[in-house]
Amino acid sequence: MQANSEQFATQNLADVIVVGGGGSGLAAAIEAASLGRSVILVEKNTTLGGSTIRSIGSISATGTKQQLSKGIFDSPQDHFDDLGILNEAEQKRWMGYPNADNLELRRILVEHAGETLCWLESLGVRFFGPTPEHPHRRQRMHNVLPNSRAYGYWLERRARALRVEIHTARRATQLLRSGERIYGVECSTDSGKREHYIARGGVVLACGDWSSGEEMKRRYARPELVLMKSACNPANTGDLHLEAIDTLGARILNAHMAVARIRFVAPPLDGFVHKLPPWRALTRFMQLALDHMPAWLLRPFIMSFLTTVLEAQPSLYEHGAILVNKLGERFCDELNHPEFKLVEQPQQHAYLLFDARLARKYSQFPHFVSTAPGVAYAYIADYRRSRRDLFHEAPTLEGLARSIGADPQTLAFTVHERNAQLATNSTLGTLSIAVAPFYALGPVSCYVRGTEGGLAVDERFRLLGSNGAPLEGVFGAGLFGQGGTLLEGHGHHLGWAFTSGRLAGRNAAHLATSPTVTE
Repeated sequence: MQANSEQFATQNLADVIVVGGGGSGLAAAIEAASLGRSVILVEKNTTLGGSTIRSIGSISATGTKQQLSKGIFDSPQDHFDDLGILNEAEQKRWMGYPNADNLELRRILVEHAGETLCWLESLGVRFFGPTPEHPHRRQRMHNVLPNSRAYGYWLERRARALRVEIHTARRATQLLRSGERIYGVECSTDSGKREHYIARGGVVLACGDWSSGEEMKRRYARPELVLMKSACNPANTGDLHLEAIDTLGARILNAHMAVARIRFVAPPLDGFVHKLPPWRALTRFMQLALDHMPAWLLRPFIMSFLTTVLEAQPSLYEHGAILVNKLGERFCDELNHPEFKLVEQPQQHAYLLFDARLARKYSQFPHFVSTAPGVAYAYIADYRRSRRDLFHEAPTLEGLARSIGADPQTLAFTVHERNAQLATNSTLGTLSIAVAPFYALGPVSCYVRGTEGGLAVDERFRLLGSNGAPLEGVFGAGLFGQGGTLLEGHGHHLGWAFTSGRLAGRNAAHLATSPTVTE
């Protein structure tokens, strides 16, 4: 960047510049500020939280006080091995692609996740659990209370207490470079004003994935993902991914593993409980109640705090549920990427259809409809009580059709055809939809859940260039700097976000003692 082009941009100087105000960015800013460095954080949105506050909210970790209080003795090595089982299962879905799983970064995650959870608790975040999840051999999943918005609340509060300078509504457009060193970032405001944020130490890029980036999806993802209207975080447009790839030679990893999932539409957020902040007294009460009160009494209260978009478990289809569109027509093989057919349906909406047999099956662990904040797993009864906007039940298929707005004759014919296909096979016949009452959950839609892999980083979270050498002055964290690490199962993405953010922020802070780039 030439000096004569910089004179037209407002200059902002700090020891560390963080781009992105989600979980990883806030963690980086807090860590750097805790080391006595001056920090500026820039965020594209008008509010902080990013994908973190849209998540289920669980963190899988070992050696926590919650595990010890339940007599669970665990180790990072066992966690490392169990995460490997989850990752290997996912890799099999992508046979023929150059899969990579960064074992060095996986090791960093499992060895620091317990410490990260303890750090979050020190900020005010409270957890319930741990709860089981197969194939983890021990209970490791810790669930945030009351929901994932607690992360944004407590981390922003801590960042401001440490005098992190937070600039929202700033879209990062360009990395500032002097020779081989990245020393800052250029941002634009809604009014078109250009601003330069310059670091004496390091720049941490924690600006999410590229699930909403049209150009990135055209380059790297399946065509169906380009057509999808929804992503879990619409702000993740991949602007700095393109900048880093095209101008710095950074490498995108595991791009083929950009995935879409079928999820329930977001819940209405107009209730009183959604406006309650995650005060310590409230979450302490919830934690004690979960430990001592009957589950049937408490679950509706906990579920009422639901704010995220829940994912329907694929096992529902394996046990007989089908997908029908708004007309009542079945449109796909539910076991073969149904999300890629759902994108072609009216409004990209559909309903999960099943009968009383499957409803009974999905009433207790290990058969759950979805994971859910606070309670870990949500079952049919939870949707009946707490997600009336999604729950439909009727004694006849015709009545169910009227409930979801479909044509009764079309829906009845759809189910008849499905049952006829299964009737010739005695094993598959148990998957028919035949026992009243009948149920539908939805609408569901297809969401680009996220893009796995991120950009290549080393074990110090330094961004790597085209020759594999670290770029000076710039670090990647969270989904942006995932480094090829695979994070299957629940609780690993958030664990990675906070852990990588803290470590990247720490390393960027240490550079502040090095000679400053001449402006």
